[in-house]
Amino acid sequence: MNHTAVRRARWLAPALLVLGSLGCAAAWIPLALSTGRPCSWLALLAAIDAAFLLRLARMPAGAARPAMAVLGTAATIVLAYWGIIASQIARTVGVLPWESALKLGPHHAWTLAGLATAPVDLAWLGSGLVLAAWLSGRRPVP
Repeated sequence: MNHTAVRRARWLAPALLVLGSLGCAAAWIPLALSTGRPCSWLALLAAIDAAFLLRLARMPAGAARPAMAVLGTAATIVLAYWGIIASQIARTVGVLPWESALKLGPHHAWTLAGLATAPVDLAWLGSGLVLAAWLSGRRPVP
């Protein structure tokens, strides 16, 4: 990989990963709100998206790529759960979801997420993190 490609991958990969995480969370939140369930299986799609975006940015293979994919998937999970919880609270108290999201504290969010998350949801979320590491760590087939 030439010097220009390495330099491009340094800023492009994190930028794509942030945009991908925000996009996945933005799709996850309304789906979960419309079904009334956390839709934790979407962590697998978030993992696929993170691995794909890092490869699209031509991030070099190595330990950093799986770590970034797992970090991006975890960020998507946290953003989605935060948005779901904030939206449900907003419905209850009659404020806008982003107002609720800004006032929601980590301890309160953790408590509500724990109450709404079943063991099968934890399995989906964990599988998403593992899938992100596996897909992004694989070398392409020649």
